[in-house]
Amino acid sequence: MSMFSLPGVHAPHRKNTAGLAPVVMPPPATVTIPAVMHIGRPAKFIVKAGDTVQVGQLIAEADGPISAPIHASVSGTVKKLDTVLLSGGNRAPAVLIASDGEMTVSETVAPPTVTDYASFIEAIRQSGIVGLGGAGFPTAVKLDIKDTTRCDTVLINGAECEPYITSDTRTMIDRAEDLRQGVELLKKYLGTKRVLIGIEKNKPEAIKKMKETFASDGAVSVVSMPSLYPQGGEKVLIYNLTRRIVPEGKLPIDVGVIVINCTTLAEIAAYIRTGMPLVSKCVTFDGSAVAEPKNVLVPIGTSVADLAAFAGGYKCEPKKLLYGGLMMGIALPDATAPVLKNTNAILALDEKDAAPAPETPCLRCGKCVDHCPIHLSPVSIAIAHREGDCARLADLKVNLCMECGCCSYVCPAHRPLVQTNRLSKAMLRAHAAKEQAKEEKKA
Repeated sequence: MSMFSLPGVHAPHRKNTAGLAPVVMPPPATVTIPAVMHIGRPAKFIVKAGDTVQVGQLIAEADGPISAPIHASVSGTVKKLDTVLLSGGNRAPAVLIASDGEMTVSETVAPPTVTDYASFIEAIRQSGIVGLGGAGFPTAVKLDIKDTTRCDTVLINGAECEPYITSDTRTMIDRAEDLRQGVELLKKYLGTKRVLIGIEKNKPEAIKKMKETFASDGAVSVVSMPSLYPQGGEKVLIYNLTRRIVPEGKLPIDVGVIVINCTTLAEIAAYIRTGMPLVSKCVTFDGSAVAEPKNVLVPIGTSVADLAAFAGGYKCEPKKLLYGGLMMGIALPDATAPVLKNTNAILALDEKDAAPAPETPCLRCGKCVDHCPIHLSPVSIAIAHREGDCARLADLKVNLCMECGCCSYVCPAHRPLVQTNRLSKAMLRAHAAKEQAKEEKKA
């Protein structure tokens, strides 16, 4: 099955590690685990300096309905509670654990008791699993739709459209049985009747493996999609696979769909089977400064420096480090930054790739409009942002922007369009908060 796609860009694939199964990294000397590895409220640490911890042990509780618990990724001793600088520029609480090198599993690790939909959701909540495609939204919250009849279709996202990243590709190839079990869980507890697995055509081995795995399952269709970025964007994937449009301010479930990343689903199945929470992550280590690109299975909290040292280091000094891919990746402050739950890749770029191109005046060519998958007008948004016109920004639907970066990628003038869109959304939020404060003052 193949299909037409919304606009996008033909970003370079560079899937250098697609044929490389992940190698397991031994525990580093220390791990630094932040309380913020998911969308929502930070988790609340329940350990203190001097405590002995083991793999899979709960070290931070979810602090609110949209939050996620955190578990120790190594066995050892809590050295201290500290703060770490996140890629967004803010600081967050973190725990530093000195590994004993033993990777002793906690006696609390045991398969959860799951008998119905409610206990299934609670098990996922206790697992600490979040969206592993990069978003980091707590998975239990996404699947807790109360009325399961609202969902008629589950989309398993195996697009992995970003350059370089192949960690999801390896999930589909190496963990096909976990995915099969995950689909069975969705059928049993969510009553799922229709499952579509979307994979870009540039992953033939993954497509073949998924078709073999689900050959006898009439509820599952493996969809071969054009290799066009950003196929993995949630709203883009929904439209391209179902022709349904998620309205502004609405969620996929409002159009009868749940989207779940393939690695997220595999982790759910593994947790239900073994009781081991989310404590490690397959990370693609690649980029123009990397000596030996590879996929590495690392304990969460491992520093980029330790990961790089294990993976073979650099062939030249990296001028930029990224969480994620070239299009939506987030620059890291330095190599002490830890691998997070939703880290699917660490890219190290050389000076040539890291240097920004010089910005020139807008040519009014319209390429940013032609290639936007949501059909926005980045050039018009930039003008409204410069003028501080919040009403115009709202009319231009800037809040629909997924910040995929297609506009910046195709701009011949190298304008920072996606960054301007992000700032425009912040401007709208600030304006809305100001207006609300005015209304409250009047009341």
